[in-house]
Amino acid sequence: DKRPSNVWGNHVEEINAVGTHEFFDLIDMLGADAYINGNVGTGSVQEMADWVQYMTADGGSPLARLRAQNGREKPFKVAFFGIGNELWGCGGNMKPEYYANLYSNYEHFLWAPEKSRPKMIASGGSGFDTAWTQVLSKELKGRTIGITVHQYTVPTGNWEVKGKDLGFKEGEWISTLANTLKMDQLVKDHVAVLDKNDPEKKIGLMIDEWGTWYDEAGAKSALFQQNSLRDALVAALNFHIFHEHAERVPMTTIAQMVNVLQAMVLTDKEKMVLTPTYYAFQMYVPFQDARSLPLAIKDNTSYALGAWTIPGVSASAARAKDGKVYLSLVNTDPNKPVDVAVDVAGTKVNRAVGKVLTSAAMDAHNTFQDPQVIKPAAFAARAAGGKLSIKVPAKAVVVVALEE
Repeated sequence: DKRPSNVWGNHVEEINAVGTHEFFDLIDMLGADAYINGNVGTGSVQEMADWVQYMTADGGSPLARLRAQNGREKPFKVAFFGIGNELWGCGGNMKPEYYANLYSNYEHFLWAPEKSRPKMIASGGSGFDTAWTQVLSKELKGRTIGITVHQYTVPTGNWEVKGKDLGFKEGEWISTLANTLKMDQLVKDHVAVLDKNDPEKKIGLMIDEWGTWYDEAGAKSALFQQNSLRDALVAALNFHIFHEHAERVPMTTIAQMVNVLQAMVLTDKEKMVLTPTYYAFQMYVPFQDARSLPLAIKDNTSYALGAWTIPGVSASAARAKDGKVYLSLVNTDPNKPVDVAVDVAGTKVNRAVGKVLTSAAMDAHNTFQDPQVIKPAAFAARAAGGKLSIKVPAKAVVVVALEE
């Protein structure tokens, strides 16, 4: 069998129906850049080097000829290549000093034609642990463009009893948002290390696993969870944090895209559902390759419940490739709308036009039976007396273009 099945964690069978070629078929259809991760934990330098050569080499290589025999004559375009994953834990239980040496060994032998060589990324630490960032940013200068960090949002903060994906109370609404907002301090902690060890800013902080993680509610598949309006707000709040630190955070990738954790898409055989997280990503498309603009919220409201208090409004602004200024707003309060006065220096805004994502229920979600429960709706606001005021509904994400 050329595609032997494997048993992954939690005794889930991986049938290997999707391999290198199928992955790049998807990449080509989406028009995306490929970020491939190589196996350090149970693999070898030879295995990884062969794979990189198989993907990137042109016609003269035996592995390129094998790739052509398998249906792909032209090399695949691998934009980024990660050397290992979570080496501090499930990827190998290593110390950062050991991995730094191992990374250098692997990276040295990952040959690819100069015009198609991937940018190499090192696997960093977990959460607020900056030890890996400290060691790798010192030891791997010139060998990596980025160091990863993983941070998940757990409603309760307790990995043993994480919290529900649906049917949660307001207490788990606010705790989820409060815990996700901790991403800001996490980024600041890691960036402080990078600024010290890499003042030239050659190494970026890559947050390549983030998103919500709830208790599994059923037996559909490992790590399957539903996705509600709350998840859309989690996504938007993280986008704002990433925008604020764009100079040091050049890449982030949510985990995962389909059927696992905070997925954008849920599938069941031929059926497909777009989740609120999908719509959050869709609404924020203008922010891709845009220039982040400084923004301040004066006299911001607070949303409080029990022991938790968080900002009532989160916001981000950017000038996009189309020349327009885009503003995104999140109202974290599930009960009350909020009025936001907008003043953009150097411009006279007449109105704002865009989309809003909200619903009556905190856990509003789409299902295979009813896939249109929650989706973006048209949104607009007009200026009066030279001032633009936007009323953001309760528990909502708003993205608008500011028009002069």
